[in-house]
Amino acid sequence: MVKTRLSLKVLARIAAAAFLGWAATAVAQEPAAAVFTQDMADAIAGQKVAMDTMWVMIAAFLVFFMNLGFALVESGFCRAKNTVNILFKNFVVFAVSSLAFLLVGYGLMFGNGNPLVGTEGIFFAGGADNSPATGAAYQGAYSALSWAGVPHWAKFFFQLVFAGTAATIVSGAVAERIKFKAFLIFTFFLVAVIYPVGGHLIWGGGWLASKGFLDFAGSTVVHSIGGWAALAGILLLGPRLGKYGKDGRVNVIPGHNMTSAAIGVFVLWFGWFGFNPGSTMAADAASIAHVAVTTNVAAAAGTVSSMIAAWVFLKKPDLGITLNGCLAGLVAITAGCAFVSVASALLIGLVAGLLVVGAVLFFDKIRVDDPVGATAVHLANGVFGTIALGLLSDPTVAPCAAVAKKGLLLGGGMEQLGPQLLGVVVIGGGVFALSLGFWFVTKLVSGGLRVTEEEEIEGLDIGEHGNVAYPDFQTSSVFSSGGAVGTGSASAQRVAGLAGNTSP
Repeated sequence: MVKTRLSLKVLARIAAAAFLGWAATAVAQEPAAAVFTQDMADAIAGQKVAMDTMWVMIAAFLVFFMNLGFALVESGFCRAKNTVNILFKNFVVFAVSSLAFLLVGYGLMFGNGNPLVGTEGIFFAGGADNSPATGAAYQGAYSALSWAGVPHWAKFFFQLVFAGTAATIVSGAVAERIKFKAFLIFTFFLVAVIYPVGGHLIWGGGWLASKGFLDFAGSTVVHSIGGWAALAGILLLGPRLGKYGKDGRVNVIPGHNMTSAAIGVFVLWFGWFGFNPGSTMAADAASIAHVAVTTNVAAAAGTVSSMIAAWVFLKKPDLGITLNGCLAGLVAITAGCAFVSVASALLIGLVAGLLVVGAVLFFDKIRVDDPVGATAVHLANGVFGTIALGLLSDPTVAPCAAVAKKGLLLGGGMEQLGPQLLGVVVIGGGVFALSLGFWFVTKLVSGGLRVTEEEEIEGLDIGEHGNVAYPDFQTSSVFSSGGAVGTGSASAQRVAGLAGNTSP
């Protein structure tokens, strides 16, 4: 009996000791489990930052590749005797843009400041990388971009390639008569001051952003700003020799290489899949997919509608018009690609393809000579795309569309359209005025904007660079160079006929 009781006591003590040991072990392991969970959370957050950064950089590389597209389009739509000059401008423009944006433009555009301009982070970009992904409060100079969970230099590079795109728009519009030095000087002004000041109002958290203005990927910020700057330059330069007759006749000046132009548009169409979807600045699967489809649909619709317009009015499907129709659709959808449905993107593209033809005729009518149709593509359709967002925006189409209000045609009244119209007026007036001022400064600094008459006749390749693009072929300096549509085909002459003119 005594032995049994002793045995029970021993067993009880052993059980108690085992329980206490298990409890102690469990308590000791609880912090380790908590640490393990935090480590996993940090690892997941780090992977998200890595994926977001990879996507943003790949998209930025695609946008950089668009410089090749612009070079091919512009050189193809212009005369052979100016090919070296145009290729040179398109090559060096990104180098100048890179320095201007790094030293001044990035801070003016995205730096903390006031509703009109950034005042921090100027004179060489730099700052903290902390963002929502790190869980830390943002302490850098560029709070306008703090929503993007990628490193600072990824944000900078992505925005840089957009700034460079705005500068290339000007290159084609002023082609075949501007001094090389004058173009480089104005490019620096454009990317260092004009583009950033306009961009700060919208993407830099400035005044228009506070009014509800939306521009997802740059119909206004990139294309309209570049278009307004180009228009100011065209007006000061005047038309190319022989472009307009004294009787008001429009003389078509054919481009020399439609192969180059077509390849260039293919490159641009491809690059736009970085331009628009990349503006999510995060690997947001649903938003990226939606933006890619709306972008492609608008490009396709613009291509088809411009081709049909040429076929109906010119009796032939003209390649040059159709190429610009594709670009028009891409420009027009850039503002609303994340905020409109696929059906709305189709409508926007169809209208853009028709609008680019009408814009070409209008600019020729008022004697605005644009060899590649940059103003018709980027300015006219940049404005149209910005307004179309206010007409057709739908906050339910994608996760990134939630910031939009319903468009006028979807029952939203003027809630979104009002800010869009305000932005078109403010950016148009402000950028055009600034551009005129800087073009005048450029004229003074460079000793004039335009090459001599003799140099224009002989070709800028020889006069400006002492070189030619096709040394094994004889080229003519007769006044025949791509019309405002930028097409080298005979049917381009019928475009002038649509405006009540006949060509030689």
